[in-house]
Amino acid sequence: MPDAPGGEFWRELQPIKQVLRPNALPELFHAKVADADDKYFVPFSDTVSSRPLWISTQRNMWADVLMAKRAGLVNRHYHPHQIFAYTISGKWGYLEHDWTATAGDFIYEAPGESHTLVAYDSGAPMRVFFVVQGPLIWLDEQGNGVSHYDVFDYVAAAREHYDKVGIGAAYIDALIR
Repeated sequence: MPDAPGGEFWRELQPIKQVLRPNALPELFHAKVADADDKYFVPFSDTVSSRPLWISTQRNMWADVLMAKRAGLVNRHYHPHQIFAYTISGKWGYLEHDWTATAGDFIYEAPGESHTLVAYDSGAPMRVFFVVQGPLIWLDEQGNGVSHYDVFDYVAAAREHYDKVGIGAAYIDALIR
């Protein structure tokens, strides 16, 4: 139930009675996603973790908050699909670009891009909301593909992590749409 209206012009409107069509899945609501307990953040590398917020196995997509509490690194990787990012806090960028993102910055990553994501030790944890489509292709130092990470790897890693920290592997099922 949303907050009760105060002086808003729409306060007399009544909610729609049939919100969801038959067979539709409900929305997801997560409060304060960037400030969640660390156990909700799945290790992504030795220095970076990810909190899954929404997952589509059919589309090979997910939305998450990527976090590094200190200087961090995500493997060199290639994106065959587009990626969207919004910086919540901290400082991060790609070794291959001349910009550095801070709170409030939006980044669109075009399909066909290879890069190395780094988090700076800026005094505030790096927290970035990402919408990832398709697999990440892990690259070696020369930029050659050596492995991949897709939505199925992400779900498996999250299940294992949530089971280990006591949340339970089934937690991830509520995020799949």
